[in-house]
Amino acid sequence: MREDSVISRFTAGIFTVLLAVVLAGGCRGDAGNGDSTYTNPVLHSDYSDPDVVRSGDNYYMVASSFNCVPGIPVLHSTDLVSWKLIGYALDRLRPEEYYSSVRHGGGVWAPCIRIHNGEYYIYYPDPEHGIFMVRASDPAGPWSIPVKVIGGRGFIDPTPLWDDDGNAYLAYAFAGSRAGVKSVLMVTRMSYDGTTALGDPVLVFDGHDDNPTVEGPKFYKRNGRYYIFAPAGGVTGGWQLVLRSDNVFGPYEHRTVMHQGSTDINGPHQGAWITTRSGEDWFIHFQDRGPYGRIVHLQPMKWNDDWPVIGRDDNGDGTGEPVISYSRPGVGRIAATGPADNNDEFDGNKTPLNWQWHANPDIKWGYPSEAYGFYRLNCIARPDSMHNMWDVPNLFLRKFPAERFTATARVNINLRFNGEEAGMVVMGRDYRYISVRRSDDRLLIRVAGCNHADRGTPESEFFATEVTADHLFFSLKVEAGASCMLGYSTDGENYTDAGEPFTAREGMWIGAKVGFFALRNGFINDAGSIDIDWFRIITTE
Repeated sequence: MREDSVISRFTAGIFTVLLAVVLAGGCRGDAGNGDSTYTNPVLHSDYSDPDVVRSGDNYYMVASSFNCVPGIPVLHSTDLVSWKLIGYALDRLRPEEYYSSVRHGGGVWAPCIRIHNGEYYIYYPDPEHGIFMVRASDPAGPWSIPVKVIGGRGFIDPTPLWDDDGNAYLAYAFAGSRAGVKSVLMVTRMSYDGTTALGDPVLVFDGHDDNPTVEGPKFYKRNGRYYIFAPAGGVTGGWQLVLRSDNVFGPYEHRTVMHQGSTDINGPHQGAWITTRSGEDWFIHFQDRGPYGRIVHLQPMKWNDDWPVIGRDDNGDGTGEPVISYSRPGVGRIAATGPADNNDEFDGNKTPLNWQWHANPDIKWGYPSEAYGFYRLNCIARPDSMHNMWDVPNLFLRKFPAERFTATARVNINLRFNGEEAGMVVMGRDYRYISVRRSDDRLLIRVAGCNHADRGTPESEFFATEVTADHLFFSLKVEAGASCMLGYSTDGENYTDAGEPFTAREGMWIGAKVGFFALRNGFINDAGSIDIDWFRIITTE
C-alpha cells in the first residue's frame, strides 16, 4: 500500500471553464458541423450492428446489446445525423434464470427493425437459444413478450421480408462458434404474421471462396428484384457486399459496393439502407474502434445500373469508400446542434436510459429515489465463482460517449461493515476502478484493477490512502486512444489523480464502459450502500 501517491491536481478553474462551454452549447450533441454538412461518426458510441427504419419523417435505430440489460436500445432521429436514445425493446433477457449470471458475448446479437401492418417488428438472435421477435405500436414501447420464431443454437442476424404477393420470408446467417458452420446465408419461408418459420431453409449464398465470414444480411425488394445487403471479410477488415436476384431463393449475383479503400474507416461493417421521404438513399453502418466499441457512420448511397454504390466512388468502379464529411440528408431542415444528453442527475423515479447492467438485475442491486434525489447501489455479496470483476453481474454501466471526455460523479458513502466496497469502474477485458473500502473500521480510497480479466487474472492494487469524508467526488479523464486517468476530490473543486494512467480495453463484443459497483463478502441483513447524487460528462473536441 502506498500513501497518497499524488500525480497532479485539477483546479476548480478548469472545471468552471469546461462547464461554461457545455452550458453554452459548445459540446456537440450530434455530428452536425453547424451548417449543411456532417462529420462521421454520427454516433461515437457503441451501437453495434445498427439497423434503421423510416416512418414518415422519423427514423428509428436498433442495435446489438449482447449481455447488457435492458436490451436492444431504440434510438430516434429526424435527420439521420442527430440521434437520441428513447427506450429498449427488452426489459430483461430470456431465459431469465440463464441471464441472471453474466454471459459475456451472449444475449442479443444484430437485431433488425421493420414496419408491418402498422406495427414495429424487431427480429433478434440469441446465438444460444434461437431467433425471436417482439413488436410494438410505438417504437418507444412497450414491446411485446418475445416470440421464438426459430429455436436452436447458432442462428444469427435475422431479417424479415414481407413480399407484395402476400408471402413472408426470413433471411439469416450462422455463428460458427455455436453452429459449427458459417459464411453462408439462408432464406426460409415465414408465416405472414411473422411468428413462425415454415418449410425447409434454403442456402442462397456461399461466401467461402471470395467472401468469407459473410453475415449480417438485410433483406429488401426494389423494382421487382430481391436484394440482400451483407458484410463479409470480418468486423475489422471486411467490406460491404450486396446480392441481387429476380427470385427470392436465388440464384443471386453479388458485388462489393463499399470497402475501406484509402480511408482509415476499417470494416466498414453491417448496417441498413434507408430512403428518405424525398427519395435520397443512405446507408448506416458501424466501424470497430476497440475500446470505444462499434461506432456509427452515415454514408451517401446511389444506384447505378440497379446496383447500390455506398460512399464516394471517385474512380467509378462501383465500389465506394466511406466519407468523412458530407452534405446532410435533405430532410427539410437542419437539426440544431447542442449539448449531448450525457448528464444524469438521478432526481427522478426511473433509471436513466443510458445505464445498463451486465445481467438481469435483482431489485436489491439498486434503485432510484425521487424523494432523496439519488440512485442507490447496495453492497451485494461477491459471487462465489468470482476471480475478478469480470464475473460480477451487478455492474451499473454506460457507454463511452466520445473519444475524449471527462466524467465526474458525486457520491455518498454508507459502508457499514468491514470488507464492503463501492466505487466507479472503467470496465472491459482490462479494467480499473477507484473505490472506497471499509477496512479495520477505516475508510480507504483505493485504485485497483486487472489486466486480462477475461482470463481469470486476479486484481492488483495501485493506490490507497485513508479518507474521513462520507461524501466524495470521483473523476475519470479519457484522452485519445482511450487513455484513462482516475481521480477523486473531497470538495468537488480540487481533484487528485490516483494511481497511474491506463488504457481501456473493450469487453466481449462491446466497448469499454464506465459506471459503478457496490460489493461485499457474504450476506448480511443490512448491507452498506453508495448513493450516486449525480454523474456528469464533458466531451472534448
